[in-house]
Amino acid sequence: MRVVISGGSGLIGNNVTEALCREDHEVVILSRNPENLGLLPQGARAVQWNGTRPGPWQESLEDVDAVINLAGASIAGSGLLPQRWTPERKQTIVESRVLAGRILTETIRRLEHKPKVFLQASAIGYYGPHGEEYLYESHASGSDFLAKVCQQWEDASSGVKEAGVRRAVLRIGLVLSPDSGLLPLLKLPFRFFLGGPLGSGKQYMSWIHIEDVTRAILFLLKYPQSSGVYNLTAPQPVSNLEFSRTLGRWMHKPSAVPVPAFVLRAMLGEAATLALDGQRVLPRQLLNAGFNFSFDTAEQALADLLT
Repeated sequence: MRVVISGGSGLIGNNVTEALCREDHEVVILSRNPENLGLLPQGARAVQWNGTRPGPWQESLEDVDAVINLAGASIAGSGLLPQRWTPERKQTIVESRVLAGRILTETIRRLEHKPKVFLQASAIGYYGPHGEEYLYESHASGSDFLAKVCQQWEDASSGVKEAGVRRAVLRIGLVLSPDSGLLPLLKLPFRFFLGGPLGSGKQYMSWIHIEDVTRAILFLLKYPQSSGVYNLTAPQPVSNLEFSRTLGRWMHKPSAVPVPAFVLRAMLGEAATLALDGQRVLPRQLLNAGFNFSFDTAEQALADLLT
């Protein structure tokens, strides 16, 4: 199988690339800075693109089996703490997703030999902040900034369906990985005996182990009936308070120092929603398709990632 991945240099893209190459598939990574990707696994190569305009990169989409669109600037930013959402930052977050989806769609519609499947990344932020209500793929979208970003992100590539390409949307939860992303950030205060819940701790964390994200994406690539929306979250979301206690237990650190909501709002502004608000999301469509999670509970996931 030949697979093109946009945004393939991020956490999920790296893991999917490695998994595909281990199975002897060919992977083309569309990257703005291919020279910075370092040593790629055997079977993978990088092609330069800017995510907005036509160019020689479009030739790499001819006669491929699948396209995985993970392109988009980080919602949280690249620093130790999430960045504030200034108007300029918001514009970058939106445009990096929408323009990439549009140019990929336009390119595919013009191809003589189109891919069989297109996987479109999104996020559970689509649903907006919620309390204890269970959220499934059929639930309506929210109205806050993140929800609107996800709506536009998904809509940008909807045109590939009209071109006859099977399309699945991946609403990805909070990815837990030992290398980067959320978990190293959450671990930091625990190292200094300052770990604890964020805000009230009642907000739900719909998490997923990086191994299950990777396996789910490969599953949907190969599963011929997969189309529509899939929540990529573990079957057992937990409150932030419960997650903090589990994290502290596996790190052998106390988890009794809460971070007040007003402190996070003062530091992060509107971006504090990333820490203080949550969703209780379940992967109904993925389970109905026959996917089996390796890590169903936060206890299992953190045991694997921290030992």
